[in-house]
Amino acid sequence: MSLNGNGTHVSTIRPLKPGIYAPIPSFFLSESEDLDIPSFENHVVCVATAGVGPLLAGSMGEAIHLSHAERVVLIKTARKALDHAGLLNVPVITGIGAGSTRESIELANEAAAAGADYAIAITSGYFAGALAGDRKALKAFFQEVSSKSPIPVIIYNYPGSSGGINLDSDLITELAIECPNTCGVKLTCGDVGKLTRVAATVSDPMFSALHPRTNKNAPFLVLGGFSDFLLPSAYSNGHGAITGLANVAPYSIVKLFELSEASMVDPSFLPEAQRLQGIIGRADATIAKASISGTKYLLQKLYGYGGHPRRPLPPIDPVAGEALWEHSHTQALVHLEEEVGGKVR
Repeated sequence: MSLNGNGTHVSTIRPLKPGIYAPIPSFFLSESEDLDIPSFENHVVCVATAGVGPLLAGSMGEAIHLSHAERVVLIKTARKALDHAGLLNVPVITGIGAGSTRESIELANEAAAAGADYAIAITSGYFAGALAGDRKALKAFFQEVSSKSPIPVIIYNYPGSSGGINLDSDLITELAIECPNTCGVKLTCGDVGKLTRVAATVSDPMFSALHPRTNKNAPFLVLGGFSDFLLPSAYSNGHGAITGLANVAPYSIVKLFELSEASMVDPSFLPEAQRLQGIIGRADATIAKASISGTKYLLQKLYGYGGHPRRPLPPIDPVAGEALWEHSHTQALVHLEEEVGGKVR
């Protein structure tokens, strides 16, 4: 294990690979709103067994509702649960979003000490009015966070959670080139053109030679933030997705990724990949509208755990939740999950 200029460890054991990752919800006990550790452990192992990598304390994980200490507990709990299940090589990614650059760096250090392999950083939306139009400030945030983080950092572009701040492809490409401790980008902006432009740069055979990563196990991955364009992104040299839908139907999303990759080598896989993409794309659009509370409602239906978000985020209205469950797009996804090997109640 080697050291960087700050004297911190930079060599991780678990490589970051193309594929499917899920932003894991944080589960809470109904009365106290304390962390529901058994449900969390169960879910992390469930998705990882399906081939989905866990991302903790992100938007779906209600990071804004978690204390520093709770984030550490979740990282340690996930690592222990994965190891106990024999999933020793599955990396743990954790969110380090905060109100300031200083706190994001603090969270990165705490995450590394707790056992996280990678971090994902998002700009604060609190002062979006001042930051959104200041390209220099946005670039400086990711430069400083990535250079001072003891673990590699994924850039998180999600205008909905950052006050409308939307990083363009030129800025993301510059960060990939100039910041060797960045290891990817999550595009929850849903911009396929942006994904195509960034992927065109990092997939160039000369990119890794000209711009080596600080950590050889952490190549720069271009990941979608939804699963409704997995197939098209594969043909644009994308590397998969970090998608909330992988909490609901992990086996289906992994199967779509595998078929998409296989279809580029053998076109006979393309019709089946297109079939799955249609089912998953429709479900993604329908379920995403219900946000965190809708996903938790579906998890409760499917797996027996889910519960409610932390206040002030409200639970989904029971009538709306049942309508979401009974929606034809949701039911088609549930049937697909059963078809490809997922276990639902």
